[in-house]
Amino acid sequence: MDTKDIIKRARGFSKPFRVTDANGFRLKNFDPSETFHLDSEDKPRAKEALAFGIEALAALQDKLYAQDRWAVLLVFQAMDAAGKDGTIKHVMSGVNPQGCQVYSFKAPSAEDLDHDFLWRCMKYVPERGRIGIFNRSYYEETLVVRVHRELLERQTLPPKLVTKNVWKERFQDIRNFERYLTRNGVVIRKFFLNVSKEEQKKRFLERLENPEKNWKFSANDIKERAFWDNYMTAYEDMIRHTASPEAPWYVVPADNKWFTRIVVAAAVIETLDALNLRYPKVSEEKLKDLAAAKQMLIRE
Repeated sequence: MDTKDIIKRARGFSKPFRVTDANGFRLKNFDPSETFHLDSEDKPRAKEALAFGIEALAALQDKLYAQDRWAVLLVFQAMDAAGKDGTIKHVMSGVNPQGCQVYSFKAPSAEDLDHDFLWRCMKYVPERGRIGIFNRSYYEETLVVRVHRELLERQTLPPKLVTKNVWKERFQDIRNFERYLTRNGVVIRKFFLNVSKEEQKKRFLERLENPEKNWKFSANDIKERAFWDNYMTAYEDMIRHTASPEAPWYVVPADNKWFTRIVVAAAVIETLDALNLRYPKVSEEKLKDLAAAKQMLIRE
């Protein structure tokens, strides 16, 4: 499959799920089971398309690394069992590990809590030429911390700063932070893997019934499931307040893992292609040095 054709198709798969202006955004308008009318019989062709996409992505990432001008930050947020780990693993499988960094953010440490809420993620913003992946991120501060208010109290903020507007203020801080990164050559793309409550239940049961998947299950998963509606409200509010043209959200259908991976790969391919990446041009002096080195090797 031609690279130009892959990029053209990528736009078709990613654009319907991109949110840049979230005025009036409603999560209910995005179907977690959407597959563009593709069904299980189309999965082999979908997997083949993903393989071509991964190949194209690897070529683009190689130019990104060589050019050393841009950095790309991919942020993944989702409910438990939505498939973040598998999506990252499959989509980035062809990328040179030297040019890609993945960071998973768990519960904050005591040191993290003694700093501002963006601090622990700021340290891992990718350097130029690299793709950085945040498996969960600073957005947890507007999700789990919002659903479980007691976590906010552990941050020991001055009481007068914890007002009824604290979440709007955090959204504003995040928008400013992402605008700052964008102005410094960090391209940001954010993915919410939109899994349904029914599909999450199915995957939890699979983890419990399959001994090889028992390790993935945590009793806390069931506790968090009880707050499903609270989380959906928090996610909707998060996307509504932080989607922008320079740092869009992709609300990716996550009930069918094979389709999730195609959409994410398509969005990353489209993003890298838009940067007009090129290998560095070699100077005349450098070309002479290369020619001389070649002659030295031939004469050995």
